[in-house]
Amino acid sequence: MTKLLIVDDEQIEREGLQAILLKGIPDLDIRQAKNGMMAIEIAEQFQPDLVLMDIKMPGMNGIEAIEHLSTDYPDMKFIMVTAYDTFEYARKAIKLGVKDYLLKPSKASEIVATVAKALAQIEEERRSAQTSLLHRDTLNKVLPIVETDIVTQLLFDHVHEVHLDELVGLLGVGTNNDKFAMTVLLPPGSESLYTVVKDKVRSMKNGWVGALYGRQIPIIAFRDPSQSFRAQAGSIARELLAAAKADAGSGWFVGIGNVCESLEQIRQSYQEALVASMDTTVPVKFRFFADTPVLGVTSDGYPAKQLEKQLFELIRLGQWDQVNAEVTEFIRRYEHEGADLLQAQQRVLELLWLITRALLELGVETDTPVFSFQSQDYRQLRAESGLLLDRMRQSLAEHQDHVAPDTIQLIKQFIMDNSHKDISLDTIGKRVGLSPFYISKMFKEQLGVNYIDFLTECRIEKAKKLMGNPEWSLKKITFEVGYHDPNYFSKVFKKMCDVSPTEYRKTLLGRRG
Repeated sequence: MTKLLIVDDEQIEREGLQAILLKGIPDLDIRQAKNGMMAIEIAEQFQPDLVLMDIKMPGMNGIEAIEHLSTDYPDMKFIMVTAYDTFEYARKAIKLGVKDYLLKPSKASEIVATVAKALAQIEEERRSAQTSLLHRDTLNKVLPIVETDIVTQLLFDHVHEVHLDELVGLLGVGTNNDKFAMTVLLPPGSESLYTVVKDKVRSMKNGWVGALYGRQIPIIAFRDPSQSFRAQAGSIARELLAAAKADAGSGWFVGIGNVCESLEQIRQSYQEALVASMDTTVPVKFRFFADTPVLGVTSDGYPAKQLEKQLFELIRLGQWDQVNAEVTEFIRRYEHEGADLLQAQQRVLELLWLITRALLELGVETDTPVFSFQSQDYRQLRAESGLLLDRMRQSLAEHQDHVAPDTIQLIKQFIMDNSHKDISLDTIGKRVGLSPFYISKMFKEQLGVNYIDFLTECRIEKAKKLMGNPEWSLKKITFEVGYHDPNYFSKVFKKMCDVSPTEYRKTLLGRRG
């Protein structure tokens, strides 16, 4: 039952109000107080939803009592009951959030109508609060999915700025600090321990974990200004390795990229983390990119970092002829310098390791490349390198052959049918048996739009249709189309349609009228 407190120094007024209200609104639990101080005492135990407060009372007047009560109980509502219809009282009452007022004397019908209106507002706020609570709980369950998608999109694909800003905001992590990428390489057959890594990073509250692909787990970590980068990153790596050991894991390795200033630069740090994890024979089982042997730095200053980045892009685009050309040129430079053949072979092997990491991002897991024998000359080195590249290319082709021709259409239809749900690249990947990274690449290449932008288009189109029903509130539409925050929905809608949801609806309903 809704609880109501009547505060008036005149008993006949209190009794009269209670009788009128119980007759007009029977489902009320009513208490009485004869002054402001007593109202405060009763409210502590009774916790009324609504207070009918007389203003002119001896001792503590009604305005002072409302000030006390509204401070201690912010959700409590008030109706001012007074014979003084003056501007000063009205100004103070409005400032204190008083819902309405009744002038003495008032008709019984006016009293019931005024109180009923306030009770309806209270009930609506209760429903709204309950709905918000339910959606907040749902949002908390969705955040891990949001986190995984953000990492996947940042490391592999472009994220529309409105999505990135808002999704990062939902995760509640301050991204002003520098950040760096890490990759955790799991031993074969231990993919089930992905949750160990995710739970450990979440407990440390300093990073995001991406989707598991192959045996690699990408992590975006945020710098802690209170300690050095190497101290923080080393501590995270040791924590992850300790968690692995506690869960009967062995053979794990952690690669750590350099620090970058913005999320737009995190892909470079991630590629560095992959390079750092190429050689897992280091005793401590983690390595910083800064500590890795510089890959193929030649006497004429060949840009090794540019080559690493270029190879990743070529593999993602499937430009294998160009990959072959880059590796051949890499070998030619060593030959031209007259470099030691054994050293050149090791550097080429590191380059091939890098290519396997790029393939792994696409969901293609290949054996670690090794040369079957020591090359006797550069001609042999080129031939053997070409064979290893051909095997990698074949592995990718076999993987792509397993992808049904209509897979992208099935994915598109799945998104259209389930756009109102909390779906992610990981969800879709599990449904069609493909890597989230590969799906993102394939989606963009074949449809010319990012998966998350296509999902947004589906949601916005559905929202436009629902706005034609004037009985549906914008908040209800927000939840119905798959969003959990009306403010976020409004920003996305305006970004996509150049007008706010409210403006669009007015125009739509105006045309129909």
